Formats: sequence, structure tokens, C-alpha cells
Amino acid sequence: MPISVGDKIPDVTIKTIGPDGPEDISTSGIFSGKRVVLFGVPGAFTPGCSNTHMPGFVVKADKVLEKVDTLACMAVNDAFVMRAWQKDQNAEAILMLADGNAELTRALGMEKDASAACMGIRSLRFALIAEDGVVSYVGIDTERGVVDKSSVDTILQHLPS
Repeated sequence: MPISVGDKIPDVTIKTIGPDGPEDISTSGIFSGKRVVLFGVPGAFTPGCSNTHMPGFVVKADKVLEKVDTLACMAVNDAFVMRAWQKDQNAEAILMLADGNAELTRALGMEKDASAACMGIRSLRFALIAEDGVVSYVGIDTERGVVDKSSVDTILQHLPS
């Protein structure tokens, strides 16, 4: 069951890329005492994620960051792939989170089995807003190729003015 409004973000340790390589980062450190937008994608460098989902957040990162402390992107990829994708997308304003073992993805109830396409467990396409670790909005796009409930424009509509 996917995480819902009013639920607390589970405390999970995942990876990000630091100056010396992959580093542990805990969700409690990301979310505690902050307003955070987290969007999850099925995979870095995939067409929908690279051509539609991520570019919207890149273009409007400044508008989002006027209203939140952190803008983060998560995928079931390793930290090196997430860093390469960040560079490719000019997404330096976005905290890239590598959930290589799908631990956070599963804890959020956002996993999907893409084994038929030889991609294993992946994340659903989603976006959420959390205030001090409590979800105030969550949007999940379930139709292939559609970025609607998880788009940057939808997120901006749900952030306080």
C-alpha cells in the first residue's frame, strides 16, 4: 500500500554521491524539521524520466526551492548513475537519492515489478510533499508515459504560496 497523506516518511538509509563517492544518507536527516519535495522515477536515463519528468523539475527548481528546504529525486539506481544523470540533466539544485536496493521504494509502498522488461524492482512515478517527515501531498502516475500527478506544476499547486 503506497504511503498516504498524514503518514510519516519511514526512516531508511540510502545513498547519495559526495565529493569522495557514494555516501549514506538517512531519510530522517533529509526530512526532519524541513519541508521537502521528493519525486521518484522508474529509472535514470529512461525516456519518460529524462525527457518529461526531470526536465520540469530542473526548469522550475528555483520556484520549488522558494517554498521548500529540499528538492530531491529518487530512483532504484546506484549513486554513480544518479550523479551522471544529475550532470546530464543540469540538475545540480536537486538532491539525487540512489535507492539501489529499493529499500526506500518498498518502505514507501512505491515498488513495481518490471522484471518482464529485465529491469527488476523499480519505483512508481510519484511525487510527494512532506513537512517535518509527514506527508501532506502524494501523487502517483500509473499510466505509462503520463506525468501528471507527479509533475512539477502539480507540486507547485500543492505548495503554500
